[in-house]
Amino acid sequence: MKRRKFLASAGLAGTAGLLAGCDRQPETAAECAQNRTQEQFEWKMVTAWPRDFPGLGMGANRLAERIGQMSGGRLSVKVFGGNELVPPFEVFDAVQQGTAEMGHAAPYYWKGKIPAAQFFAGVPFGMTAQELNGWFYYGGGIDLWQETYAPFGVVPFPIGNSSGQMGGWFNKEINSLEDLKGLKMRIPGLGGEVLKRAGGTPQNIPGAEIFTALQTGTIDATEWVGPLNDQAYGLQQAAKYYYYPGWHETGTALEAIINQQALDALPEDLRQIVKYACQSANLDMLSEFMARNGESLAQLRESGVDIRAFPGDVLRELQRLTGEVLMDIVEDDPVSARIYESFTGFLNTVRDWSAISEKFILNLR
Repeated sequence: MKRRKFLASAGLAGTAGLLAGCDRQPETAAECAQNRTQEQFEWKMVTAWPRDFPGLGMGANRLAERIGQMSGGRLSVKVFGGNELVPPFEVFDAVQQGTAEMGHAAPYYWKGKIPAAQFFAGVPFGMTAQELNGWFYYGGGIDLWQETYAPFGVVPFPIGNSSGQMGGWFNKEINSLEDLKGLKMRIPGLGGEVLKRAGGTPQNIPGAEIFTALQTGTIDATEWVGPLNDQAYGLQQAAKYYYYPGWHETGTALEAIINQQALDALPEDLRQIVKYACQSANLDMLSEFMARNGESLAQLRESGVDIRAFPGDVLRELQRLTGEVLMDIVEDDPVSARIYESFTGFLNTVRDWSAISEKFILNLR
């Protein structure tokens, strides 16, 4: 039975009634449960990325495929790229309103609606991808994330991480903090707030529009993701300098967002399949970015891209300004304050281990 037809004829209340009927008639309980396991559901997934885009878009495709495979076809998910069903920055609204049952995007896109959401994408000079996953799965991060989205009728799950990003593409050299003043740069989330504090002008532009904006001078600089996705958009043809590190996004978590009513309408086994398909997709995307970014970086170097490090004093000043921005946010928003306390508490717990394990070996290498 198609999900749309099922909900139209019975509704969520009808579903509850069907299950209640099983309780009232014990002799038909087994038959009733079997009927539930044979129901078929059709979902739409709207994304903030172009269809089949490397890394991000393909990650959405693989998540949909995995849900279909794990459910034996009982739950099918049709993927829509950005602007195919809704614009990229309207993914959250579409899921909240039930236009689509599922979305695939980045939490900081909703900071105007939920200021605390941007903490789940990551914090400038914050945790790495591996540390973020530790916080999500074993430090209470997912619980806080879902609690934050609950008033909107939306359930989030981490479904990928781009790992450490690049600092961005610039059409002028960055030698001091003065070079950031007046700079029009595509940079979302908390990083954008820090740039604004440094005197720049942050803008949030969907990925598919970045190349044109940079090429025409609508913006002076942009960050996007890293070598894989930046090369796919041809950003090396629109800017002279490619800077690192990605101070603003040290490990950027992406999200699957699911309409709460749609999730509740599923049998328990399908709800668990959705949950663990997202967890599988989280590992898959992080692994792909690690592999593909290395390949793309080598290609960019070979093509003559001028790859530079930000000056140390610029990074130190941006880190100081990050502290100011974070304090302003947590003082104004109690939800952000709770999340920030959990985030920093976990970071302080794992900081020493990260330093003597991964950082030490990386320095030796």
